[in-house]
Amino acid sequence: MKNKFRKLSKISLTLIYLVIVAGAIVRMTGSGMGCPDWPKCFGYYIPPTDSKQLLFKPNNYYEKGMMVLLDDEAFLVAKKDFTSKDLFDATNWKVYSKHNYVSYDPVHTWVEYINRLIGVLSGIPILIFSILSFWFWKKNKWIPIISMLTLFGMGFQAWLGKTVVDSNLAPYKITVHMLMALLIVAFILYLIFASKSSYKRQIYHNKFYKILVFAIILSLIQIVLGTQVREFVDEQTKLIGYQKTMWLDSPELNFYIHRSTSILVLFLNGYLWNLNHSNKLGYSKMKLVIYCVVLEVSTGIMMYYFDFPFLSQPLHLVIASILFGIQFYVLLECLHKKRQNQHA
Repeated sequence: MKNKFRKLSKISLTLIYLVIVAGAIVRMTGSGMGCPDWPKCFGYYIPPTDSKQLLFKPNNYYEKGMMVLLDDEAFLVAKKDFTSKDLFDATNWKVYSKHNYVSYDPVHTWVEYINRLIGVLSGIPILIFSILSFWFWKKNKWIPIISMLTLFGMGFQAWLGKTVVDSNLAPYKITVHMLMALLIVAFILYLIFASKSSYKRQIYHNKFYKILVFAIILSLIQIVLGTQVREFVDEQTKLIGYQKTMWLDSPELNFYIHRSTSILVLFLNGYLWNLNHSNKLGYSKMKLVIYCVVLEVSTGIMMYYFDFPFLSQPLHLVIASILFGIQFYVLLECLHKKRQNQHA
């Protein structure tokens, strides 16, 4: 049972990171409103592949919630199930008024739709391991508790996704959506760690622990700032189009804070790696932390000095998310050794 639980937890973690990757691609391609409604897409479980499918059709069966595009001016939603007549009858329809987005692009639609599919898929192993988690109740009550929190967190994340769409991609809601994804990552990492059969030989070092906590907080701050910078870039794209050389001509203050703080991130994690290495603490994943920090700084430099090369934006976000995950796992290892020392 323990092996099945851990395997499902690892599958869930992989899928959550795939959701983060898909979300980053959605942002890069500007596909966030590819499906203007939620949870369906234009009122369909499988979205249209051609704009003609969204035109009104006479003698066609429409289910409640299905949408048609009226003269590129408004989306209309079917009020009920009905079969259309030869002529358009406005009494069967209402204007979709949750936002003023009126567009159809098959690429944007399917990028967003695939993002949603991966999100749904990631919930399946979480549901299963949440049921299995009660096997641990007598040994470690935190495992079923955190499992259920993960399951509820996925439900809350789905609701957040709906509010993001309904708000026409309100910036602060996108940030909360991202932070919720990281919280789910942290929950699953705890489950993977807590269900282990054996643990590595490592040494608790109080200074290492305190700096690591600060480094994790700093990573979260950087992710929030980076999300806000990305939102600024999105606004610039709407104003001036895809003239990448001009996106950061007049950035806001949070850009300069984000860029300057990256130096502190590099220094802190480098110092943690040195503490771990020189004191032989045994936290081998600190090497991965350094690799992530170097890649993160590199993609940041590429975006600013080389005008946002292809895939640099989603890579920057995904690497930051992976960095947080690895740091959090090292923190779990550190806390485990601290508790062992206290009970020794």
